[in-house]
Amino acid sequence: MPTSQLSPCYKKLEIQEYQLYSDYLEREVVLDIYSPKDIDASIHYSLLLVNDGQDLKTMSFGNILNELWEHTQIEPLIVVGIHCGSNRKMEYGTAYSPDFEGRGAKAGLYAKFIFDELIPFLRKELKMPSFKDKSFAGFSLGALSALDIVWNQPNQFNRVAVFSGSLWWRKKAYDEGYDDEKDRLMHLQIRKADFYPWLRFYLQCGSLDETADRNKNGIIDSIDDTLDLIVELKAKGYTQEHIEYHLIEGGKHDVATWGLAFPAFLKWGWGVKSEE
Repeated sequence: MPTSQLSPCYKKLEIQEYQLYSDYLEREVVLDIYSPKDIDASIHYSLLLVNDGQDLKTMSFGNILNELWEHTQIEPLIVVGIHCGSNRKMEYGTAYSPDFEGRGAKAGLYAKFIFDELIPFLRKELKMPSFKDKSFAGFSLGALSALDIVWNQPNQFNRVAVFSGSLWWRKKAYDEGYDDEKDRLMHLQIRKADFYPWLRFYLQCGSLDETADRNKNGIIDSIDDTLDLIVELKAKGYTQEHIEYHLIEGGKHDVATWGLAFPAFLKWGWGVKSEE
């Protein structure tokens, strides 16, 4: 049964917590569902899934979403925060391949959980046989996972948001002959796949995400890896109409920075256009 977390200050928003047992992951998965208090059956809602959904609570995401709704700045949207488990570094990653330390070995099972268990559960619980569209977002390693799932099931999604993504995920250690062009797993997948013109990408970095600079070019690795990912996407055929890059000066690898970026992402993805 859901546990209501509705604050008195919310006029339209309801936050409910669920626990969904996953046979694939062999654990209870905690979900926070952010939805209108009174769902209108006549409205075709969009669905946004968010990895590391526990971070939404930390950033007071309910206030962010409610503020946008109160001012009619975004279209009808249901957001599901998927809490990570203790095996996060094995469940998140790229199903294409584990990284050089074997992390991400359960990424394929996590994807199965999303499609075979979570989405059918949401359709039943929300009494929605379908959604207007589906999108996925995540933070850090959860962002890599979201991108990997969207890229490998492009017909299921319209947008993906990568907040401080772990795009360094690689199949070789730096001291084992690592090469940017050959060993970053997400970049390789994009290079080898087809062009899916309906997909749109929101990519966020903070200028203080980290201090590492493996190629000594004066640009931190998280920004380098994100810019290189954009190069791969553009080589595939994507344009500025498909890609939004948001660099936050002074932004860090933390929930506070992602909380600053999230309203811009929501307005980019589901913003209500003002009448001229």
